Amino acid sequence: MKKFYINLSLLLFLSFSFSQVDRSKMPVSGPTPTIELGTPIEFELKNGLKVLMVENHKLPRVSANLLIDNPPIPGSSKNGIYSMTSSMLGKGTKSIPKDTFIEEVDFLGASININAGGAYASSLSRFFPKILEMMADGALNPIFSVEEFEKERTKTLESIKASSKDVGQIARRVENVLAYGKNHPNSKYINEESVNNISIDDVKLFYKENYIPNNAYLIIIGDFNPEIIKKKVKKLFSNWNKGKLKLSNWKSPEKVNQLNLNFVDVPNAIQSEVVFQNIVDLSIINPDYFPVLVANKILGGGPENRLEQQIREVKGYTYVSRSSIGSSKYTKSRFRAYASTRFQVTDSAVVELLNEINKIRNFNVSDKELSDVKAKYVGNFVLASESPSTIASYALNIKTQGLNKDFYKTYLENIDKVTKEDVIRVAKKYFQIESGQIVITGKGTELIDKLEKVSFNGEIIPISYFDKYGNSIEKPKTIEAPKGITANSVIQNYLSAIGGTEKLKAIKSVVLKYQGEAMGATIISEEKRTNGKLANSTSMNGNEMMKMVVTEEEAFVKQGPNKMALPDNFHNDLKNSLGIFPELNLIDNPNIKFTGTENVDDNEVYVLEFNGEMVSVKYLFDAKTGLKIKEISTTNMGGQSQVQESIIGNYKDFEGVLFPTEKSQSLGPQSIGMKLIDVVLNDDLKEEDFN
Repeated sequence: MKKFYINLSLLLFLSFSFSQVDRSKMPVSGPTPTIELGTPIEFELKNGLKVLMVENHKLPRVSANLLIDNPPIPGSSKNGIYSMTSSMLGKGTKSIPKDTFIEEVDFLGASININAGGAYASSLSRFFPKILEMMADGALNPIFSVEEFEKERTKTLESIKASSKDVGQIARRVENVLAYGKNHPNSKYINEESVNNISIDDVKLFYKENYIPNNAYLIIIGDFNPEIIKKKVKKLFSNWNKGKLKLSNWKSPEKVNQLNLNFVDVPNAIQSEVVFQNIVDLSIINPDYFPVLVANKILGGGPENRLEQQIREVKGYTYVSRSSIGSSKYTKSRFRAYASTRFQVTDSAVVELLNEINKIRNFNVSDKELSDVKAKYVGNFVLASESPSTIASYALNIKTQGLNKDFYKTYLENIDKVTKEDVIRVAKKYFQIESGQIVITGKGTELIDKLEKVSFNGEIIPISYFDKYGNSIEKPKTIEAPKGITANSVIQNYLSAIGGTEKLKAIKSVVLKYQGEAMGATIISEEKRTNGKLANSTSMNGNEMMKMVVTEEEAFVKQGPNKMALPDNFHNDLKNSLGIFPELNLIDNPNIKFTGTENVDDNEVYVLEFNGEMVSVKYLFDAKTGLKIKEISTTNMGGQSQVQESIIGNYKDFEGVLFPTEKSQSLGPQSIGMKLIDVVLNDDLKEEDFN
């Protein structure tokens, strides 16, 4: 297995993973408090712009938020026009060049952000009239230059390319497509083709048709004089031309007929994204809204929820498991329950997720669960209501969502009215396990065989396959190795390339010392090996920062005098890294697999993978030279993953054995280059070297 180079990021990861937090103590519920919410100052301009102002003189600051509440736009061949328009706004105005605009905002210690859905500005009170003026100028008098457009297009295309293998983004994209259909507003996505379809004229037309005051709101919060700011708003925004609201049509998502499983194969995935979802029709004015909030909170709406307790605490499958449910006045929304898990337990996590959803649909929640959730809502609501921005958002919701004017005054009262019977009723109605979709995004070679056997309520769940964009595909085929290539042959070629099996077996110990520079400090990584023992230490400026020791009997990490034993299943995986040349132990290991070929710097490489219970390793070998050029290890603990990538190269001969003289090593969030400064073979290592 991998020669583990212990580093700061892994030590922090291990320490965090083993820490224990007592979440069992909850505040005692009391009587529902009465919340008196302040009333904003409101007025409307002739062009339709509605203004809400909330005074708060605690701090000498003011913020302004402009919201254009247009209906969502369905997908088209020019997806990305919204983000392209957003990226070009706030880059100067017809009267102020871009650099001058940015410099003046910075000089005043303020912030201004303008996008296709509105604008935001914040500053000290004495500068606010000027900043409001600049925000209005930037929003209503933008410059759309061809030069700036091409810069933003290039940035967008680079971003698309950089995130093309991001497993989380792939998962979210396909989940949306499967839930809503491709051209629905909630599932549209941008790609290189759609961005290249957009012209500067498209951006100008989009801005003209959509950046209008008819359905816009301006919310001003903070330390200001209402009369002065009201006059300022009228002066700045009265000439904003009214437009015609465009109403778009889209196909409403169809209800799924039966529970099904949908798999997205992402070969570079290091863990699985597991999601259950179904479409819901829920708005904030629906009488079910408050019972649904409570039901979701109990199931998966916080760190003490059922999903987290069962899937994380009891089973240890994930670090976080939650659920959410949306509400919208324009479109249908989703109920969604999710977790990220290691490959080995993905199928089990699916079943546990379904079991918990099924349980809340069919069995009453406990009195304690219900009272605890209500207590949390009281605390959070009271705390939030102390913020002027919350008062403004409440007023805005009342306006935009068609709520009763007392909606938030009676919010806690409505939460308190929710009963156990309400919870089970709305759970059956909105958590639709019989017509839901399970979406798994992960590595097909590790998952497909198991997922095809997943059953619920005694029946195998039918499975379908999709690509990274939600297109239906055939079941991914098993990778066939090139003729004569096996995991065993790749390892044998590597061992021959670095010195030969007989030569390597004759060596009794090895000490390798690498040096690098980071953050102005000298980093030394030292690895000591004998048969059955491994010690790896990292020092900074001569001071040992950490050490990991693995033997047949134990595995532990040390920082100074503090020693932390690693769990048995972690130790079992690490034992595969033992041996003076651990590749000798992999020759006959049935758990190492050939998983395909890749192209690295125009060279063909063979890929081998070893998947342990907690530690998995990916090895890349140059097909021509047989030498190992990269190792990627993934440590899964508590559902959280730590990835360490080491690039290896420039092999040189030391007493007839080739060792890489250059490698990269993870140090926290960065990677540093390390050079081999010392090699000692057949040294008489002491027992204290492994303590």
